[in-house]
Amino acid sequence: MSDLIQLLPDHIANQIAAGEVIQRPASVVKELIENAIDAGADTIQLLVKDAGKTLIQISDNGKGMSKNDAIRCFERHATSKLKTADDLFALTTKGFRGEALASIAAIAHISLKTKQHDQELGTIVEIEGSKITKNEDTVCANGTTFSVKNLFYNVPARRNFLKSDTVELNHISDEFVRIALAHPSITFIFIHNEQEVYHLRASNQRKRIVDIVGMKINDKLVPIEEETEIVTINGFVGKPEYAKKTRGEQFLFVNDRFFKDTFFHHAISKAFDGLIQPKHFPSYFLYLTIDPKKIDVNVHPTKTEIKFEEDRLIYAIILSSIRQALGKYNIAPTLDFDRENSFDLPHTMRNQPIVEPVIKVDTNYNPFNTNKTSSGSSSTNFTKAIHSEGFGSNEVTPEDWQNFYQIEEEQPQPALQEIAFEQSVETEKSFINQGKYLFTPCKSGLLVVDLQRAVERIVYDEMMAEFVSSPIVSQQLLFPIEREFSKNESAIWIENKTMLERLGFQSIIENQTLQLNAVPAILQEESIQTCIDLILENISFKEIEKGDIAHFLIVSIAQAAGRKKSKTNSAQENEQLIEQLFQCSDHAYTPTGKKIVQTLTFEEIALKF
Repeated sequence: MSDLIQLLPDHIANQIAAGEVIQRPASVVKELIENAIDAGADTIQLLVKDAGKTLIQISDNGKGMSKNDAIRCFERHATSKLKTADDLFALTTKGFRGEALASIAAIAHISLKTKQHDQELGTIVEIEGSKITKNEDTVCANGTTFSVKNLFYNVPARRNFLKSDTVELNHISDEFVRIALAHPSITFIFIHNEQEVYHLRASNQRKRIVDIVGMKINDKLVPIEEETEIVTINGFVGKPEYAKKTRGEQFLFVNDRFFKDTFFHHAISKAFDGLIQPKHFPSYFLYLTIDPKKIDVNVHPTKTEIKFEEDRLIYAIILSSIRQALGKYNIAPTLDFDRENSFDLPHTMRNQPIVEPVIKVDTNYNPFNTNKTSSGSSSTNFTKAIHSEGFGSNEVTPEDWQNFYQIEEEQPQPALQEIAFEQSVETEKSFINQGKYLFTPCKSGLLVVDLQRAVERIVYDEMMAEFVSSPIVSQQLLFPIEREFSKNESAIWIENKTMLERLGFQSIIENQTLQLNAVPAILQEESIQTCIDLILENISFKEIEKGDIAHFLIVSIAQAAGRKKSKTNSAQENEQLIEQLFQCSDHAYTPTGKKIVQTLTFEEIALKF
């Protein structure tokens, strides 16, 4: 019987490795920028076309490569960062396995130009599907430039699984931001389709965060500084009042490497217990410095999951350091026994002269004199008060003592029926409106309708039917609404501006500030800000196909409208709402799949008694 096991050819092995390391264009961006950082670059430029599907080009001013290294770097497991197995436990660089460039070369067209600072000429290498098609000297700038074209050109199944340009660009932006936040001392430039997205000059941590998120976050940051033998923590957390419903501004770094960890995220969330609303998430930018021997970054191909040797101790240190910072800056209540006992005077009163308080005493007041009372209002009220309770008269009678010790009789409790209908807004026609829910009898028991969700379904169906045939009717705002955006939020709004205009929004974005001049007519003024929040929440951190964007935008409008129109005031409106609800295509669930109607059967009600 012949042998069955054989060694895979290099080009097949590289494609298999590419399936693990290179999942989408953002993976290429991450690997190449990290290589540029390891090369000692202090300026890195990312140029992308068509969300990376056509071109990804990364240029740096690092130390460059020799002619031999320019060829050798594309071989599997070729790396300059490991010499022995012990080096795995003392990693200070980003890449180290030597799989990234070999994987990229197997599924794309690559052009590499590189030159060392002490050389007159550089090297150009071109590769197509792991095959070298060009290798010669060239004139180029110091450093290295990688151009990756036609990603997944020879793996059509993988290319077909790529999402829309908007989704893929968001993934690239996420990777770019994570690396830029980890290295504020490096200048980063990001250009997409010849438009500059970011130009981040070398700075400190706080300035880098402000440059990425926007000036509005500067006053919301609380500094964190903690140094122990186990871990050193520095960075910032957002003030509790600015917590969001989305997880967008949450970043953890260890030794300048971004990572994800639900365990440490729980520690941060626990530090904010009682300070933020449920289902809200605080912003944080925390940088951990740990002995490389006590962490393992080689757990996952993308290196975003890291094992910590002393994770429980680090959990406790993160928790205490955030609580201490919130207390130090008077954001959370705290007991500090080292503080002085003096008053915390307002700033405007600190320069005022100290004046001794004057105590006024009524020298004519005599509590035992029942014939005369002093002229002071306090003593007069006191005398009236004790007389009203049976005391202070010339002669104390037995009736006075009986009145003093008399026990008040308990007030009769209202009947159960009165309690049930006490808070009812309207009870005509068997509708009981309790603000959030509507109750009405049905054949099998009691029908309960969530009013907010009912309005969401009604508004969604009406807007979707109108949107299919014509643009949504909008209303002009008497005073335009302004809202500061981060760069990501601005990009998202601009990307979907045409669709938003069709839905009734008329807006202008300048200097990361949204100016809203008109909104859909269904929205009330007090729900406009809520609607903007919901739009950003519903489309910012999801992989949405282009054809589904209208659905998510209309859902946002319907949710905002439902939160303000869920309280009805008359039985006629209650009846009309129920009729509209049951005319909807799906009256049982909201557009996001939440239940609207629930029936409480007579048997379920009986079990409550």
